[in-house]
Amino acid sequence: MYLYYNVHVMTDLSFTPSSAIFEQREALLEEWTPDELVGRDDELQRYHAALQPVINNESPSNIFLYGKSGVGKTAATRYLLQTLKRDAADVDDLDLHTVEINCDGLNSSYQAAVALVNELRDPATQISNTGYPQASVYQFLFDELDNVGGTVLIVLDEVDHIEDDSLLYKLPRARSNGDVTQAKLGVIGISNDLDFRNQLSSKVRSSLCEKEVSFSAYDAQELQLVLEQREEVAFKQDILDDGVVQMCAAYGAKDSGDARQALDLLLEAGDLARERNDELVTETHVSEARKRLQTDQVVEGIRNYSNHGQFVLYALTILAENDETPARTKDILEAYEQVATENGLEPVSLRSVRDYLGELDQLGIISSTEFNRGKGGGKYKEHELEQSVSSVKTGLSEILDATP
Repeated sequence: MYLYYNVHVMTDLSFTPSSAIFEQREALLEEWTPDELVGRDDELQRYHAALQPVINNESPSNIFLYGKSGVGKTAATRYLLQTLKRDAADVDDLDLHTVEINCDGLNSSYQAAVALVNELRDPATQISNTGYPQASVYQFLFDELDNVGGTVLIVLDEVDHIEDDSLLYKLPRARSNGDVTQAKLGVIGISNDLDFRNQLSSKVRSSLCEKEVSFSAYDAQELQLVLEQREEVAFKQDILDDGVVQMCAAYGAKDSGDARQALDLLLEAGDLARERNDELVTETHVSEARKRLQTDQVVEGIRNYSNHGQFVLYALTILAENDETPARTKDILEAYEQVATENGLEPVSLRSVRDYLGELDQLGIISSTEFNRGKGGGKYKEHELEQSVSSVKTGLSEILDATP
């Protein structure tokens, strides 16, 4: 008698360094700062002029930058402040310091002030996020700024996350109000929300927005310059097939002129080529990388949604698959109600469906356009997918299949 055993041979998952494809992969990451910033000439000129008082050892201007995500605001800030600090080292009696926080996750002036205090302090003397009166936290901050002295530029990235005006009112006025006496302060606010400036009180706007720099979306030609600059550093020579950079730039321009998305796409295409041990990065890798990134965006955006929110997106996807988009909210509601009922759920209200569509629009998964037909026709919205149907279906399948 012979006994046969099924032997499962495990795939070798050991790690070995790979020198294929990439020379310096970090050059495609968001935090990498190039020696020269390309594609933002007009914005850099205005930003440079706003920072000029610093190198003259004068009181800094408060500067407000705004523009959509991925249009170079943070990159321009890092590049110019790096250059400014280098040049300031050669100026007698100019003692320049910068402190930067990202306000994402900090929804109050109190939390932002605590973050600034802790950024200026040694870890052993940092303070907790609760337990202090707001006035005490502000005094801690003013004391730390006086301890630093000289010229201090405070960068508040994604400042639109702060929901109250208190800190934005006090910081620009700290020296004139006598709260800070040993340091000259300049505040640089960076916002992805184009309407945030208009939501500020007039008193805050007049001081925080002394100088304003608007960053427009990149066009395809500007994105190509950005990608070509990074390509030279990131990849080995002659690794990219003809058309790869242009294809990534074209997709980036289509995706709201977002350099970050274009860079992510080029990075993912390179990773895909290395993963498959291919010798070149080709347009096929770019196409597959785009689908993978779109699917990831859908999954990340709606992972924590209720089933109702996911079914609203699924309803719009069905309409798109049948070439019935852009679709009005009432048509999506009808499709959603059918999906929800088929899955044993009581449909939510029209208002809730509108809320879900608004959130999906903010996430960049769909786009919504409002129409006003006047008194007779009224207002209504039309919606369509920003991602491909296949990417959305794949993302929804991953989430719904994982739901217990």
